[in-house]
Amino acid sequence: MIRRIWQIALAVSLLAVAAHAQPNEIRKSVARITNTAQEPNYRVPWLAGPLGGGSGTGWVVGHDRLLTNAHVVSNARFLTVEKENDPKKYIATVEHIAHDCDLALLKVDDPTFFKDTKPLPLGGIPELESTVAVFGYPIGGERLSVTQGVVSRIDFRVYTHSVVDSHLTIQIDAAINPGNSGGPVIQEGKVVGVAFQGFSGDVAQNVGYMIPTPVIQHFLDDIKDGHYDRYMDLSIGIQNTLNPAMRKALGLKDDDRGVMVSSVQSAGVCGGHLQVGDVLLAIDGHEIASDGMVELEGERVLMSEVAERKFLGDSVKFSVLRDKQPMEMSIKFDRAWPYTMQASAYDTQPPYVLFAGLLFQPLSRNLLGAYQFGNERIHYFYDFFISKELYKEHPQLLVLSAILPDPLNTYLNEFREGIVEEINGKKIGTIKDMAAAFSEKPDFYVIKFIGKGRPLVLERSAVEAARARIKARYNVSEEQNLESTETSPAS
Repeated sequence: MIRRIWQIALAVSLLAVAAHAQPNEIRKSVARITNTAQEPNYRVPWLAGPLGGGSGTGWVVGHDRLLTNAHVVSNARFLTVEKENDPKKYIATVEHIAHDCDLALLKVDDPTFFKDTKPLPLGGIPELESTVAVFGYPIGGERLSVTQGVVSRIDFRVYTHSVVDSHLTIQIDAAINPGNSGGPVIQEGKVVGVAFQGFSGDVAQNVGYMIPTPVIQHFLDDIKDGHYDRYMDLSIGIQNTLNPAMRKALGLKDDDRGVMVSSVQSAGVCGGHLQVGDVLLAIDGHEIASDGMVELEGERVLMSEVAERKFLGDSVKFSVLRDKQPMEMSIKFDRAWPYTMQASAYDTQPPYVLFAGLLFQPLSRNLLGAYQFGNERIHYFYDFFISKELYKEHPQLLVLSAILPDPLNTYLNEFREGIVEEINGKKIGTIKDMAAAFSEKPDFYVIKFIGKGRPLVLERSAVEAARARIKARYNVSEEQNLESTETSPAS
């Protein structure tokens, strides 16, 4: 009930605040966020990782809530917020976090923090060459900083927090420095974006990026039911039809309209609906140009932006030309893209199984960063996991990432960095399959690895005799963590 009241209050705050916020009101409603963070430990996953942290900026978005970047509060163990002319540090907690679009909503425990503050109203997408002001607490000082910049580009870019997700982004000629992240970008008294990333000085000078209001509003709308469902994705590849001969072969008119479907991921929502070779002419009534662009709210954007504004349970309509025959098609977003192993993961403990001193872990971007594997097969499976649909046979790729030396496994180093295929004749698709196989009690455990002829064999009686010894020697608190994470398929 309390959550529902807040949801209504947030909606009213965002829709009812029509007047422009005054400069003094903006300053009072911007906060500095300090994060004491603890990184996950992928090399010794049963132990906590090192403490670290940093600072960023947030702003009052609704009733007793602050908006900031996800990367400002990722892996948080303790958060405090401060506002201008108030020496007190207030405790905050993460209520919702969206790593795919780098946004987070914070709750401040002490309601007195919000005294004299006002929710900042959202504006629209600023025009090119218009001026904006960036509010934040960048490095180099303790007080609030305000800088100005000019909008120089509106485009799709990769959001570096997840590394793999791309959304609408606005470029400005004002530097976004550490500490600025999460701060509101203001134009005419309204928030038109959230500062979130920039180039280092050796790449480009005074170039920063902000998350525009369509992405902010999408996040706020998504969490109204108390849960974040992630961005929806078509999971298709397209090819332009600029070549006149190609257009003629596809049966297209000379009207600069339509793109050809070049790939369809079977795990995505379009699997079983669209086919390679289909020509997409329109999406939700918006004509698709031959370069894949549509006109949306007066701007030319990629057709994927139409899908970006959908939510779980929504549908998208396509006008399709298949084998030169026109047809209409409606596709429902009944799930988010399930395989995110190539994205950076946060706020989760590494999944693993430790058996006979052998450490097995699902392959992920985080795991690759921790181990720097030399096995080319691992890199092949990682690089082509999506494009070659390797997930069909291996929803998770279980790697023997490390061996805790013990008399039991002294001669098993040749299997390190191997990808498990079978255990006692049973296909291993997920870490839960592996745990189930190791919970059985055969006389021998026979582990087969992809591309390796000779299997790894362990005698059950020897494994059981070594179990307590290995746990004590390496201070192992838990032998496995099977919790669902962002690197595993969605349930």
